Amino acid sequence: MPAPLVEARDLWKVYELGDMRVEALRGVTLSIDAGEAVAVMGASGSGKSTFMNLLGCLDQPTRGSLRFAEHEILEASADERAEIRSREIGFVFQSFNLIPRTSAIENVELPLVYAGVSAVEQESRAREALRAVGLAGREHHTPSQLSGGQQQRVAIARALVNRPRLLLADEPTGNLDTRSSQEIMEIFQRLQRESGITLVVVTHERDIATYLDRVITFRDGEVISDLRQTAVRVEASA
Repeated sequence: MPAPLVEARDLWKVYELGDMRVEALRGVTLSIDAGEAVAVMGASGSGKSTFMNLLGCLDQPTRGSLRFAEHEILEASADERAEIRSREIGFVFQSFNLIPRTSAIENVELPLVYAGVSAVEQESRAREALRAVGLAGREHHTPSQLSGGQQQRVAIARALVNRPRLLLADEPTGNLDTRSSQEIMEIFQRLQRESGITLVVVTHERDIATYLDRVITFRDGEVISDLRQTAVRVEASA
């Protein structure tokens, strides 16, 4: 049986703030298999964002074990974590984080620039990624010429252009209306189904969690439930 893509064992994250000790994660143990679609839920301060930061190699655990594929994150240097982020993980955020006066295709090409990919390959892969999220023909639009939902599609294309194994989405529909939120979740479903990418969505919205196959809920730094469900299945209307 293949090893999980992500495996946390007795995972702790403790912050020392002066005389105060904050236990953001307290002994979390869970695993995520390759190709799973997972929602991570919990109230503000529950530990869900801390868990995502560790999973995305943006921070290191205080103790315990967090393995991503063959990498032990606790033992990884800052440079090694940066390498994992650039090659293995894609990020989508609530605020899109697009460069304002830069075209959609240039925004999507950016990770490939940092990765040293040739200009010809950059353009080819960026066009392919934009086509995959339904934005063929809008490659040269700037963010101000796109709706919120379209901007998030650009952000998804940018997250996918390096062909990562794991896609982390932090409240990806938080700035969108209901229709646009549904369209984004349809795109996530389709891309996950077609490519087999592992998808982890941090959300506080129950409606969004229904699109995923598994819901992990945090409270006070601990996992209080880990449930599989029959996800809402829809056909993307890209």
